[in-house]
Amino acid sequence: MPNNTINYAQRWQPELLEVMTQNALCGPFVTTNVRWLDARTFHFTQMSVSGYKNHNRDGGWNRGKVTQTDKSYTVSHDRDVEFLIDKADVDESNATASVKNISRVFEQTQAAPEADALFFSKTAAVAQSTEGYSSSTAASAYTADAVFAKLKAILATGKLRRYRARGALIMYVSSAVMNALEQAPELTHTIELTGVADGGVGVETRITELDGVPVMEVVDDEVFYDKFDFTGENGGFTPASDAHKINVLVASPLTTKLVPKISSIYFFAPGAHPQGDGYLYQNRALSDVFTFPNGKDGEIDSVFVDTDNT
Repeated sequence: MPNNTINYAQRWQPELLEVMTQNALCGPFVTTNVRWLDARTFHFTQMSVSGYKNHNRDGGWNRGKVTQTDKSYTVSHDRDVEFLIDKADVDESNATASVKNISRVFEQTQAAPEADALFFSKTAAVAQSTEGYSSSTAASAYTADAVFAKLKAILATGKLRRYRARGALIMYVSSAVMNALEQAPELTHTIELTGVADGGVGVETRITELDGVPVMEVVDDEVFYDKFDFTGENGGFTPASDAHKINVLVASPLTTKLVPKISSIYFFAPGAHPQGDGYLYQNRALSDVFTFPNGKDGEIDSVFVDTDNT
């Protein structure tokens, strides 16, 4: 019986329609600069020092204290998948079912969104477990009249000002929040005319920066939750039953890192593997997201999340 997932039309374009998904948003937080202790663990050293004391002019120095703490972090998000494409299916679909196309669609529709979902949920969990760095607000409260003040208040939370001053904060917002911000009366809107393919012009008014902090809209909101279930029978991820949508998430690339340990893609031609007469594609990704404490007092103070309480 023919494989119903393959199109056997006699006239079939070998190229796929462009997959329209938002590119991975967690790119600024990906790091490979880690020192591995064993298969899944890397090493992080935190140092703190004491401050000045009053000098005694009769002689002598005040002995300070240096504290160095070594911590290990274990990467645990271990994922894999494989696809077998029968050789006949590739031929009879005019190569649309090629490994090249499967790999591209998988990376765009599964791998990149899952990396974002992992990043947002793990960072949100850290913020929610840190006193003073999370809140819960009805999404409808982000009106055009209120959104500017709300976002300014978030950026003034705790020690976030320290990271903002260094240009080391990124703010992610839902489309609803971005829409409201675009219409906020406090802002002076600049309308730029942008050329489009058919010769006309488009109007671009999106706000992309607030007090020096980049504001990034999360268009594909299925990745913008504070908790996910990665154990579904059909693979991929879904929001957990007790998950909340995220309105705003703030993090610093200085202290929050997405650490990839393994990123493996294998391709075997027919005859090069024992699983059948076809092309075999295998993909494995081992990674995780960590938020590190600051180097002054060992506290976490660089993340914030506001979730929708409705």
